[in-house]
Amino acid sequence: MELQFFGAAGFVTGSCHMLRFGKYKILVDCGMFQGKESKRSYDPFKFNAKEIDAVLLTHAHLDHCGLLPKLVKDGFKGPIYATSATCDLAKVVMEDSGHIHEFENKYDNRRLKREGKPLRKPLYTSKDATKTFRQLKPIPYNQTVRPLPGLCAVYRDAGHILGSAAIEVFVEGKKIVFSGDIGQWNAPIIDDPKLIREADYILCESTYGDRVHENKSQKTKILAQHIRRIYKEGGKLLIPSFAIERTQELIYHLNELVEEGKIPHIPVFVDSPMASKATQVFMKHTENYDEEARNMLAHGDEPFKFHNLTYVGSSNESKALNSFPGPCVIIASSGMCTGGRIKHHLKHHLPNPQTTVLFIGYQAYGTPGRRIRDGAKRIRLYGESVPIRGTIVSIGGFSGHADQPQLLKWLNGFVKRPKNVFIVHGEPKGALGLKKAYGMGHVARLYETVKLN
Repeated sequence: MELQFFGAAGFVTGSCHMLRFGKYKILVDCGMFQGKESKRSYDPFKFNAKEIDAVLLTHAHLDHCGLLPKLVKDGFKGPIYATSATCDLAKVVMEDSGHIHEFENKYDNRRLKREGKPLRKPLYTSKDATKTFRQLKPIPYNQTVRPLPGLCAVYRDAGHILGSAAIEVFVEGKKIVFSGDIGQWNAPIIDDPKLIREADYILCESTYGDRVHENKSQKTKILAQHIRRIYKEGGKLLIPSFAIERTQELIYHLNELVEEGKIPHIPVFVDSPMASKATQVFMKHTENYDEEARNMLAHGDEPFKFHNLTYVGSSNESKALNSFPGPCVIIASSGMCTGGRIKHHLKHHLPNPQTTVLFIGYQAYGTPGRRIRDGAKRIRLYGESVPIRGTIVSIGGFSGHADQPQLLKWLNGFVKRPKNVFIVHGEPKGALGLKKAYGMGHVARLYETVKLN
């Protein structure tokens, strides 16, 4: 039995791990590469898609499910197992991604045509994405499924986003646990990560393997401070946010701050059609809510609605925000500023000293978000060099990823140490930080193959 790492090894994005046993090959996740590694998404797979028998999907973030349409386009015909909420969210994510690839391909081809260079095809289209939907197989948490002869799997709540799972895989008398992305304890809306007691081998993410987040009271206090400041100054607060989970959590906290009178009645715009669709999925899958969120619903308080909150629909409505008078909060994807409507808002507002950009999620190396967050004086957006004159701030506590103490809590939930822990989904500093803190582990290398004895 062999394990091979085809992404998220030495960096964060592109999660894709292959398990070979007997005559079978399965993938756990098939995600898109982002940031510095984004060009890898356009490379041919290092395996034959037609030979993959099944995919086990941990959750619906783009860096875990974003290359499934490409996999299907290349000939994969097997089932894709995921929780029901993940299936619904993955449809939103993949279809949106297909639209973005089509749009950006048209933009790039106009430039290539002017330069007399060969035109390109999109990585995949929205039609390719919808074809992938037919292969999604929803399964419940905590029930054994048998994707292939000789293989059983159980999905446990990972507490990262709605429907996210750590997957227990039983094969050839061994148990392998794939962490997916582990969430934070006591996060709003969704349940806490579930501890798993036994494993022979573990693949563990390490996004924040060397860091400690602010606690809930600190992060909401900082958020409220910036809202009050820009309200007083008459500025704009731009929040690049991942459309799934981060946007919903942010709205949840803003709802609390409004109800508690801790922020003024400032207009808040969610300018992301994908986030709006994802919010509808959240409203559908209340079975995944934690007790606090269920109690809110029982008392008639809708966590994703409050006074002065507007979900922006058309592109014309989005463009109109650039001339909106007075202070406001604009929440838009993508979270790393690699695409979506946030890029247009940044291009328009970054030159204004009264603008504040607030980062609430991980910024992969090489992304526009990472460059802005790290202090760049200018940023290139849509072919133009844009000066950065506004205030740039970051709150780590809103991340959906566990920090080092929480990752250790999850790892220490195993009653005895496994034969090995393969540390994935982290930049070198984060991966090595987690290895040192846990006291063991192997930092996975891209395309490395390991035997599971």
